[in-house]
Amino acid sequence: MQTGSCIGVDDVRPLERREFEQIRRLAYDTFGLDLKEGKQELVSARLRRLVRARGFHSYDEYYRYVRADRTQTALAAMIDALVTNHTSFLREAEHFLYLKETVAPRLARRARIDVWSAACSTGEEVWSLLFLLDEVLPGRNVRVTGTDISNRALAQARLAQYPAERITGLPPEWPRRYMERCGGERQGWLQVAAPYRARAEFRRVNLMEPFAWPRPFPLVFCRNVMIYFDKATQEKVVGKLTTALEPGGLLFVGHAESLSGVRHSLEYLRPAVYRRPAEGNAE
Repeated sequence: MQTGSCIGVDDVRPLERREFEQIRRLAYDTFGLDLKEGKQELVSARLRRLVRARGFHSYDEYYRYVRADRTQTALAAMIDALVTNHTSFLREAEHFLYLKETVAPRLARRARIDVWSAACSTGEEVWSLLFLLDEVLPGRNVRVTGTDISNRALAQARLAQYPAERITGLPPEWPRRYMERCGGERQGWLQVAAPYRARAEFRRVNLMEPFAWPRPFPLVFCRNVMIYFDKATQEKVVGKLTTALEPGGLLFVGHAESLSGVRHSLEYLRPAVYRRPAEGNAE
């Protein structure tokens, strides 16, 4: 089949119910996305550009192309199109205040502090965590690992460049201390300074697939992603996140995400904050 041709919008046939079910099942099986009833129009709109770009005339042709691509490049592009990568610096500020006032002092004796930002999107959460911990615990070796399923979002996170209006909510000293102005076509943008970019690592992780870390984390942030999962998938993901925590480690989820009704072994601390039990230590 010839691909890459430029065809008109009307040359792509409307997304049929059967095709929606195929894509819905693929999205669920591969990365846990629960495309509920009523999402057919959204799927059609978000994937139409990809269907046209490959020169296909139907979503069924595109689906078969994605399934046949053993490199999974096409699958990753499909995920990028379907997943909303919305984030911001210091999003859900209550978490960062709790981290600063209550959690960070408990980490003060550590020489190295590792944090995992799961579903980090374009990196704002990673840099918010790094800046805050560096400010509160100066001199500590703070390392933040950011993961996401979207290659497109990860590329932006690694670049760490943001327009000035995106950082207006940061404490005024943070941009001066941790960022530098971009030049060229990105006048008015700021980039995280190289010494701090070196303290973050980004990698693609599908929370539905097996993954492992060299050491457990005292802190894991996985916020505003489980709202896209059904209960069964949430239980699987929370179980995996729990194994990535050290005993006594904390899991932060989004404030719109309650773990009530989800089986897990974590202790509830406060809204959207849970702890892996630690033997003989309630703190």
